[in-house]
Amino acid sequence: MVKAIWNGSVIAEADDTIVVEGNHYFPRAAVKAEYLKPSDTTTVCPWKGTAQYHTLSVDGQENRDAAWYYAEPKPAAAEIRDRIAFWKGVKVS
Repeated sequence: MVKAIWNGSVIAEADDTIVVEGNHYFPRAAVKAEYLKPSDTTTVCPWKGTAQYHTLSVDGQENRDAAWYYAEPKPAAAEIRDRIAFWKGVKVS
């Protein structure tokens, strides 16, 4: 079982993450939506496409743009559609 933990809370937990470039992508259904806030931030990866972000909000603290996903990944990254990955201090183990 892989878990994503930040600020003492389990943000996501799943048996079936997909690892791409060292990042675990969790199924969207395995991520606790109550911790996600929308963000206007986007970045572009040449082979995955445009990433969109969420800010984590846990117990009154925020971690801006600490979660990302590809709503419409390019064909080479199709396996990460509907999946979310984490960084910026989120411990994934």
